[in-house]
Amino acid sequence: MTALSLFDVPKIPVGDALQDFFDWLTTHMGGFFDTVSNVIGSVVDGFISVLEAPDPVVLALIFALIGMLFKGWKFAVVAFLGLLFIISMDQWAAAMQTLALVLVATLVAIVIAIPTGVLAARKPWASAALRPIMDLMQTMPAFVWLVPVVTLFSIGVVPGVVATIIFALPPGVRLTELGIRNVDAEVVEAANAFGSTPRQTLLGVQLPLALPTIMAGVNQVIMLSLSMAVISGLVGAEGLGGQVTTAISTLDLGLGFEAGLSVVILAIYLDRVTASVGQGRSGGRRGFRLRKPRPSAPEVDDSTLDGGETESPAVAEIGASKIGG
Repeated sequence: MTALSLFDVPKIPVGDALQDFFDWLTTHMGGFFDTVSNVIGSVVDGFISVLEAPDPVVLALIFALIGMLFKGWKFAVVAFLGLLFIISMDQWAAAMQTLALVLVATLVAIVIAIPTGVLAARKPWASAALRPIMDLMQTMPAFVWLVPVVTLFSIGVVPGVVATIIFALPPGVRLTELGIRNVDAEVVEAANAFGSTPRQTLLGVQLPLALPTIMAGVNQVIMLSLSMAVISGLVGAEGLGGQVTTAISTLDLGLGFEAGLSVVILAIYLDRVTASVGQGRSGGRRGFRLRKPRPSAPEVDDSTLDGGETESPAVAEIGASKIGG
């Protein structure tokens, strides 16, 4: 359908250009994409083998114990009952396939997102260049990403993983950049004043202080990966997404709700566990800490510093840390 207009606006063949570009990729770089597909497929299969090796009840108990380490015994009991519910619906194998896909996509996304976010936080030009790319990746409808990845990787679990990485990456980059930018500038200046290299400042001050925000980004990456993993069932990915796709094609209401409830239980478990990792943790635990100076240390009159100006709290904090050993 052609829109009516008083002006003759020429058509820009964006779709044709993209089609030609992907045709060129598949023709000249087919071997590269085959190698990537084999590697990703092998890693996902390895995760699936590990998750399916133990007895389902034993693995559910292990997951519950992991939850107890982060959220306490009450959450562990609820998580164990929820995982038993998945087993009782005969959705455990599909849930573990989905979990394997989510783990692989999340690990790759985090490995890319955190260094990219650090670069964007430290280099204004990188932040300016990445912002429109992140906007495109985050606002493009999820189903659209399935088209190019199927073109490059064919049908199966690999295009599902790649599409999931693309869709889940932006929150990790944005929140890593935000966390590092929000670190108190006085603390960074004080670290530099005491001779810290940029690498030491990043690892010892900025990343620990930005950890809660970074972990919030990791949490969002996991949640988006799980949602996209279900959509990936449309391109042949196994797991709960495949179950949902089968339920849609056969109008199997029961199967659709069983798979949907399994997704909900997995999402709640992963959300609570990952959110608690950064909750209540401040960088002060791993970075510079305020310590009381030794009694033998001489007192310095703050009024004599910088022509009568008082010493900043950040400098005092690091100075006390140095005096305290």
